[in-house]
Amino acid sequence: MLTALLALNALPKIGPIRVGRLLEKFGDAETILKQSRTTLQSVQGIGPEGATIISEWQKYTDPEAELALCEQHGISIFTRDSPLWPSLFAHCPDAPLLLYIRGEITAADHHAIGVVGSRRCTHYGRSVTRQFSQALARAGYTIISGLALGIDTEAHLAALDAGQRTIAVLGSGLLHLYPSQNRELADRIANGNGAVVSEFPLRQPPDKKTFPQRNRIVANWASALLVAECPRRSGSLITAGMAAEAGRSVYAIPGPVDRPQSEGCHDLIRDGAILVSEPNHILSDLQDLPLFANARPSLPQSQATAATPKVTVRPLLTEIETSLLTKLSSQEVTMDQLAEQVGEPIHTVSATLLGLEMKGLAKQIAGQRYVRVLK
Repeated sequence: MLTALLALNALPKIGPIRVGRLLEKFGDAETILKQSRTTLQSVQGIGPEGATIISEWQKYTDPEAELALCEQHGISIFTRDSPLWPSLFAHCPDAPLLLYIRGEITAADHHAIGVVGSRRCTHYGRSVTRQFSQALARAGYTIISGLALGIDTEAHLAALDAGQRTIAVLGSGLLHLYPSQNRELADRIANGNGAVVSEFPLRQPPDKKTFPQRNRIVANWASALLVAECPRRSGSLITAGMAAEAGRSVYAIPGPVDRPQSEGCHDLIRDGAILVSEPNHILSDLQDLPLFANARPSLPQSQATAATPKVTVRPLLTEIETSLLTKLSSQEVTMDQLAEQVGEPIHTVSATLLGLEMKGLAKQIAGQRYVRVLK
């Protein structure tokens, strides 16, 4: 069964959505590989080219040799039936068929926060990434990122330096590690608190298609996503879009208004991402989000005692949130009226109202008017 799944995963132009349709029709991977070209072509979305590729699968891959390579390099393979398969993949229509794992995946990794950003980051970007990633990791959340240079690297290092877990998702096969400059970091992750992960065959090199595929894994594995710093043209914005489409909360750290490296985060905030200026903004927010309800990782008592003093989670509401909430009632009120009542600029009131909506305390109704949600 595993060799058949490895074969399907390695085929060009097929992908998890098409394989999913075939699994619905034929039940398992072995049965799919036994079908004739005509039978395969009868399945919706497969087409003549796809049917030919699948029926001639031996031309493209040797799954037995792939398994031998995995054993030689200490790499394990997770499938959708594996007990520790990321639970949120169940809601992802194009979830990977399998994952190659170097290192260890644990139950704690079901509670992950994605941290992404620009490869060409500034000192400011590195600093805030390290600050946020360490605090989130010490609070018990696995930091997941893409092992790229820049922000990704800082996120992984921050989690490791805090003695906590991190997962690196590659846009290449595990035996074609990219970027090569991060080989030592990948070794440190795999041999310590985390794992290096890929859906691609072991020796597959990266290309312009593999990185968006990598990004969707980060976006769908993580229960929330933090964009630390990025310009307007950045793969991080693709990841943020995927996360938002999957129903994840997207957080963005603002930066200096005169730096192009911050323009992507500012655009995200204008489009509805949650502005955060310190880690506790995320930690307090996550307490009431549905994805995190009753899902905080439980640590052994010795670890819990050691971790508690490192992150002080503030009360659920900030001062401005409290002020705005006192002005809200069952009577409709506009954003302009609220801004005048609390003496804050419109952009501050807008961001704060979004946070109150995410916490289920306020609701926007027709005409951009707001009311308080009574509980």
